[in-house]
Amino acid sequence: MASIQQLNERVQREAAFIEQVRTEIEQVIVGQERLINRLLITLLSSGHALIEGVPGLAKTLVVRTMAATINAQFQRIQFTPDLLPADLIGTQIYNPRTGEFTPKTGPIFANIVLADEINRAPAKVQSALLEAMEERQVTLGEKTRPLNEPFMVLATQNPLEQEGTYPLPEAQLDRFMLKVIVQYPTRDEERTIIDRMTGEIPPMPQPIVTAEAIERARQIVSNHIYVDEKIKDYVLDLVGATRHPAEHGFADLAPLIEIGASPRATINLIKCAKAYAFIRGRGYIKPEDVKTVALDVLRHRIGVSFEAEAEAITADMMISRLLKQVRVP
Repeated sequence: MASIQQLNERVQREAAFIEQVRTEIEQVIVGQERLINRLLITLLSSGHALIEGVPGLAKTLVVRTMAATINAQFQRIQFTPDLLPADLIGTQIYNPRTGEFTPKTGPIFANIVLADEINRAPAKVQSALLEAMEERQVTLGEKTRPLNEPFMVLATQNPLEQEGTYPLPEAQLDRFMLKVIVQYPTRDEERTIIDRMTGEIPPMPQPIVTAEAIERARQIVSNHIYVDEKIKDYVLDLVGATRHPAEHGFADLAPLIEIGASPRATINLIKCAKAYAFIRGRGYIKPEDVKTVALDVLRHRIGVSFEAEAEAITADMMISRLLKQVRVP
């Protein structure tokens, strides 16, 4: 077994492309460091992310810019109420000359798929996308076709406009590894945005990392980043406190949480913490790695009660309290 020092050195070598990707992205994007970090974590963890924010915060631009740094296929799908599952996964086309059906694959057969305004499409389309996310395959006609690897879905939604939308139910939200809330830029960042976006068009980033390099990085994140037993216990305590608050010393939260985090939350907390450690050039997880990703992993997996809504207590507020008070190893 490799020593921690050897593992750290290997991780630092393999993670060298992360800084190059950041540099390329920063030619176009001002700020949004948290969002960029979460997208990189999602990519390295073989997961999918839901990005929520008001219009104009560069959600789509960040995704497109990051995709441009990877030598892989990118597809953007604008979700609308009249979209059909066939528009997403493809269909069978009949050839009258041969009497045979020929498959015509849809945009889901890409490496990075941007599902813009996912909550504007009806349930059938959402289900088709989420099935592809979970199974990493789709069925066309009588044949099941595997999706390309790496495969990642990045979906966006607007939290304000709810007219004409189909909100994702909790069971479907749970399929997303992370739910990232995009905030407004700072005053200084917005001044830089003015200068950059009202002058010459900034250069688009160049592809600097291959799909093969991403797959190698994913293998290291999955199989070689060390997770101590105490870290596993800490994750179990965090997730357990969302399900049975009273048993973990948070009796006052019991009436406020209707649904606790699922086992997917436990798995994804470890996966995302591993990816974050990789990004930081470490071959092992620290409790701070878990804390860094916990809010984005848990916020969409906790159902708040009517009592919590009446008191304006959000899932984020409860998670923040757990992160402060659950004992850290």
